[in-house]
Amino acid sequence: MKVLLGTTNSSKVKRFSDLLKGYDIEFVTLNDIEITEEPEEKGTSPEENAIIKAKFYGQYFDSVICNDMGLYFKELDLEDSRQPGLNIRTPMNMNRLSDEEMIAYYSKLIAKLGGKVTAYYLDGIAVYNHGVISSFMDNEATQKTGVFDMIDKASSKRFEGWPLASLSINKETGKYFVDGIVGESKDNIIKGQYEKSIVDFLLKSLHVDSNVGVSGTLTVNQVDSTQMASDEDVLAASSKLMKRNKHVYKEVSK
Repeated sequence: MKVLLGTTNSSKVKRFSDLLKGYDIEFVTLNDIEITEEPEEKGTSPEENAIIKAKFYGQYFDSVICNDMGLYFKELDLEDSRQPGLNIRTPMNMNRLSDEEMIAYYSKLIAKLGGKVTAYYLDGIAVYNHGVISSFMDNEATQKTGVFDMIDKASSKRFEGWPLASLSINKETGKYFVDGIVGESKDNIIKGQYEKSIVDFLLKSLHVDSNVGVSGTLTVNQVDSTQMASDEDVLAASSKLMKRNKHVYKEVSK
C-alpha cells in the first residue's frame, strides 16, 4: 500500500521507513506529490498537532502518517517563554530557524542555563486511514528512556533534519547522539520496546497484516460519529487521553 508521510524532513522519512521496513508499504512524501500547503498547528501537545496534520493531509491521500515533537528542559518552568515546547524551530516567536541557526540559538540558551540542561522529547504520532484518525503518544516511555543531556558545545558532526543531535548527550555513555551510539544498554533496550509499540500502532492503524500483535499496554478508544469530528472534538479527546500517562491508541471515525 502507498502511505503519505506528512513531512518534508528527510530524517523523519528515514525514521518511519526504518520502522516499517519489510512491510508492504511504499512511502510517498509531500514533495513527491507537490503539496506545499500546511495546516495551522494550534494543538497544545505533539499528539494534538500530529492529529491536526493527519486530518489536513487526509484531504490529499487515503493513508497518511504524521509526527510532531516537543522539546522540554527540566531547568525551565513549562510556562517559561524560553521553553522550546512545540516551537523547536521557531523559539520565542522567531522566524523558522535553519539547522545551523538552531544549533547556535540553543547553544547560547544552554550556556545561559549553566552549560548543560536535562532535556526530553514528547513524540506524537497520528495516522489518517480512509476517514479514521488514530493517534499515539507514550509519556511513560519518555520518562524511562527519553531523558538526556544537552550541552552548549556542539559536535562537528551533523544529522540533516535533526540539528539538536549535535548538542545532545547520552546520559549512559556521555557521547553525542550524532556519534551513532549502539549496543544493548538499558536505554537502548527500552527504546527498542518503545519503537515496537509504535510499529504495532502503525500496523494496526493502517490495517497492515503482520504477525506482530498490538502491545497489551495499549488502550483502544473509539468515538463514533456520522462525520469526521471537528478539530475541537479531536483535540479534546486527545487531551483527555494524554493525561493517562501511558500508551494511547484511539480512533475517531468518519
